[in-house]
Amino acid sequence: MKRIGYAIATVILLLIEVLIAIYVHDAFVRPYIGDVLVVVVIYTFIRIFVPERCKLLPLYVFIFAALVEVLQMFHVVEALGWQDNRFLSILVGSVFDWKDILCYAVGCILLGVYEVLKRKAVKGRKYGV
Repeated sequence: MKRIGYAIATVILLLIEVLIAIYVHDAFVRPYIGDVLVVVVIYTFIRIFVPERCKLLPLYVFIFAALVEVLQMFHVVEALGWQDNRFLSILVGSVFDWKDILCYAVGCILLGVYEVLKRKAVKGRKYGV
């Protein structure tokens, strides 16, 4: 049942990300909130398939997102010949920015807090607290 919730969350968050990308052209929501949300989308998508026992998932998501960002510094889109594929070039990105890594960190810290609170809630129900 939890996996269905994560699937629904993934679809909703992905739709929000697409709407931000298409309709929001500001200096805060699109560059910052969008980058915070992207790691949450990745997390919820992985949670559809990966059991709750993977307590370090927020850390793994951060490492993945930071790695993709670092690959942008080395122009991986061009190296792979994807520059003419609009979808892949947008998905991977083409401009390295330290602020993006900071946004990913913020999103993953929020996910870590969510994980801790979720575990405390489960433990509280288990012991009748």
